[in-house]
Amino acid sequence: MEQSNKMDTFATLNIKLFMMQQVFIAGPCVIESQGLLDSVAERLVDLNKTFGTDIIFKASFDKANRTSVHSFRGPGIDKGLLMLADVKAKYGLKVLTDIHESWQAAPVGEVVDVIQIPAFLCRQTDLLVAAARTGRVVNIKKAQFLSGRDMVYPVEKACDAGAKEVWLTERGNMYGYNNLIVDFRNIADMLDIVPTVVMDCTHSVQRPGAGGGKTSGDRRFVPAMALAAKAFGATGYFFEVHTNPDNALSDGPNMLRLDDLEGVIRSIINH
Repeated sequence: MEQSNKMDTFATLNIKLFMMQQVFIAGPCVIESQGLLDSVAERLVDLNKTFGTDIIFKASFDKANRTSVHSFRGPGIDKGLLMLADVKAKYGLKVLTDIHESWQAAPVGEVVDVIQIPAFLCRQTDLLVAAARTGRVVNIKKAQFLSGRDMVYPVEKACDAGAKEVWLTERGNMYGYNNLIVDFRNIADMLDIVPTVVMDCTHSVQRPGAGGGKTSGDRRFVPAMALAAKAFGATGYFFEVHTNPDNALSDGPNMLRLDDLEGVIRSIINH
């Protein structure tokens, strides 16, 4: 019995150490309502207690790269930042959001802990410099048209502008129309550049523009994306989640159901 207790304690310590070394990011694609933000934030707080981690809350105030001009974009920067600040104050969660224009960096940096650079914009020098100058962590998503090794140059731009910490995120590559393929070797290549490489498990199952004026996708592959990324040494995992993804206003087909997030995280820990 004593030996069994020692083994259980050792396993628990190993899990806690693993979770401390990993970055977890989760939240809805776009800010739809305060109610949605509260529902997701409350669940993330519970998961943080369950796993002893520090999941970062993610939501966008403006989706400036939607397929159609008629698609929902979000509440905008002023209202959106107020809502993100409210999440941070009420739930004690760290917060991440993305920017699309250089002027957004300064006000966003006053609220969030991590500023994210969208994949399509990862070569935009002024955007990277503005994000770096806020002093916040800068998470740069790898473009769908670049290799992992190519990301040394966006990182160089951010670091040269004074970034204290830079993360890189893998989210697949385009090898034709309306689909993404993940070359998991990119994770290993980007780990040669920065110590924190995040697998975007939900955007990687997108089918861009394949939904008739919007992006489609297939969320059933999300758990496998996470486990494959772990095998290649990923040090972070990104999940867009929603209470009802089938009726989400953006990225619904590839978003994970909020109720399924615990199981996916648990599978990462146990494999």
